[in-house]
Amino acid sequence: MSSVDEALAIIKRGVEEIIVESELIEKLKSGKPLRVKAGFDPTAPDLHLGHTVLLTKMRQLQDLGHEIQFLIGDFTGMIGDPSGKNETRPPLTREQVNENALTYQKQVFKVLDKNKTQVMFNSKWGDQLSAVDLIKLAATHTVARMLERDDFYKRFTAAQPIAIHEFMYPLLQGYDSVAMRSDIELGGTDQKFNLLMGRELQKHYGQTPQVIITMPLLPGLDGVRKMSKSLGNYIGITESADEIFGKVMSISDETMWLWFELVSFRSIEEIKQLRDDVNQGMNPRDVKFLLGEEITARFHDKAAAQQARTNFISQFQKGQMPDKIPEFEIANLENGVNLVFILQAVGFADSASAANRLIEQGGVRIDGVRIQDRTHKIVSTKEIILQAGKRRFAKIISKRPAK
Repeated sequence: MSSVDEALAIIKRGVEEIIVESELIEKLKSGKPLRVKAGFDPTAPDLHLGHTVLLTKMRQLQDLGHEIQFLIGDFTGMIGDPSGKNETRPPLTREQVNENALTYQKQVFKVLDKNKTQVMFNSKWGDQLSAVDLIKLAATHTVARMLERDDFYKRFTAAQPIAIHEFMYPLLQGYDSVAMRSDIELGGTDQKFNLLMGRELQKHYGQTPQVIITMPLLPGLDGVRKMSKSLGNYIGITESADEIFGKVMSISDETMWLWFELVSFRSIEEIKQLRDDVNQGMNPRDVKFLLGEEITARFHDKAAAQQARTNFISQFQKGQMPDKIPEFEIANLENGVNLVFILQAVGFADSASAANRLIEQGGVRIDGVRIQDRTHKIVSTKEIILQAGKRRFAKIISKRPAK
């Protein structure tokens, strides 16, 4: 296998789509380090594990010798990316964006090599654009082209408002690729329209168009919906070692393998061997231990990860759970059921207010993970262990519809 083939195999790992693969191969054949761009709008102060899917791919490209350009969208962040939104996003102030940007810089180097990463801010060129420049940029595309974007189209047909400045977001993100002269741009599948805009604008400005690599959205702890803070199914990379490890242990075995592919640095060969071991009788829990330690160590250190594993085993595998746990079938669990309702259904709370107090006081855990959000919904297709206080446990099972 040639070096290009080997590099391509690494690059394609976990990837949803490459536009255009033949162009990527030609760029790799040149032997030159490629400029790899990925942009992050600092619209929230903390990153979660879902964000590290792109960071992991960037690190793989970094290890292949390419130039990583980590772009902080401090300029576009004040507009707000409308991707996937069904309403106009409120703009952030420059102060809010800058504060979040500082936090991002501290967090991303838990994955990327700081000495080999170029951190860039799109305000460097965005602030220099005059009104005339912006009008010329807007003139490169039509309203009809913008309405091809799924979220814009849905809002337009539903008679929901679309502010004019929202059309500028994909144009400005695309212009970033022109300013950075990027060879490759990475993004989630929900960013495809914006990434294609970069290719088109580079052609317009006489540059060789970038190759687009899209990554799937990481499923959250429920294994169903994408990881999101608003859905409460996330792992924050600034959480404690015990919380991170416990949350990894709560995911399903099926979700575990996708996480290995998207956020683990283990080789494809190692992951295949682990799958084979499980198929031959190895307990999937023991493989999940490896994933939990790797992810926890990334955001803390190896000693903290090992201690988190010890703490988890001590709490959940050495007799602290009763031998017999009562089982409860809950209907519609695969679509999400409010935790407050379930606490009442299993008898852990005699009212909604009592359930809310129990949650707020930190007395509720799901598969060992403390839940303190009163709006949390349990979404699962597998058995889960619900714990209230130190001694009350319930096994929650999705109720199958009657035939």
